[in-house]
Amino acid sequence: MSQQALKEALSKTVQGIQENPIMSRVVFEAQTALVDGVRCTASVRDFPPVIVDEPPELGGGDKGANPVELVLVALGTCQEIMYAAMAAMMGIQLDEVKVNLKGALDLKGLFGMDPSIPPGYQKISFETTLKSPASEDDLRKLVEAVESHCPVLDTLVRPVEVSGKVTINGALMAA
Repeated sequence: MSQQALKEALSKTVQGIQENPIMSRVVFEAQTALVDGVRCTASVRDFPPVIVDEPPELGGGDKGANPVELVLVALGTCQEIMYAAMAAMMGIQLDEVKVNLKGALDLKGLFGMDPSIPPGYQKISFETTLKSPASEDDLRKLVEAVESHCPVLDTLVRPVEVSGKVTINGALMAA
């Protein structure tokens, strides 16, 4: 999609929200299922299922990225999408956008070996590379806009309410 077409699509969405503010509220859905061992499938909309697995040292068959790797993928691709969208809206030409990410995780937390260590990432870092003929000032404004509006980055750095329930053999488990 060209930058102009992207700008037009986004502008149309913004206009629709301005005309009907309730349009701004959306819900995204995904369904997942354990298939074999620790291999799972994840389905979103009408796309083919994504295989999620673990490397052999974590009991998997290495048939796909694992969930914590997908968190990194979600952050990097969300940043790239936001760069494309914001650059289109700001009229900034981008020739290249790449994000390299690292997540530090201590397996002692995952395996419950040390209660002081959380099971998830302790630190996530990313390095974004931009190539553009735009001025440094314009690119700084673009970076600020992306980093302050990226939904996945926001989700990772802000406490988010998460709730769940478990159904066992057709009956909702009591809390």
